[in-house]
Amino acid sequence: MKRALLALLVGATGCLTGCGAGSAVSHYGTVIEGAVGTTTRVEVTKGQRFSLAVPDNPSVGDNWDLVELPDPKVASYISEEYESGGEAPGSGGTGYFVFNAKWPGTTEVRLFNCWRCSDRAKATPESGEAIFSVTVNDTE
Repeated sequence: MKRALLALLVGATGCLTGCGAGSAVSHYGTVIEGAVGTTTRVEVTKGQRFSLAVPDNPSVGDNWDLVELPDPKVASYISEEYESGGEAPGSGGTGYFVFNAKWPGTTEVRLFNCWRCSDRAKATPESGEAIFSVTVNDTE
């Protein structure tokens, strides 16, 4: 009995980490695109999953990070994901920062792309922030 329960738990854990082609999440929800140097308004409904998407190409030096977590009462951070845009080396892709809309309110999410640098203190002129102003509504 214990062995069967352990096998069930291991199988469930494997799906949590392995479902979605190696992704930590099974879906991104509503996807909102942004880029370095832009501020994007985001409106979602309480309980809705959403992702903030940025063009990402680690092979040429992109290094996106969440500057700080948003107000957890408004939006909770789930994970950071990456999807390649192709099989060719250097083809790039999209970085997704996945959140869940919690309670009505407004918060700001800042993503920083440290382009060809190891940290913000060594940021290159091509580095910068993508800002998302997130509003969670009680209903649609």
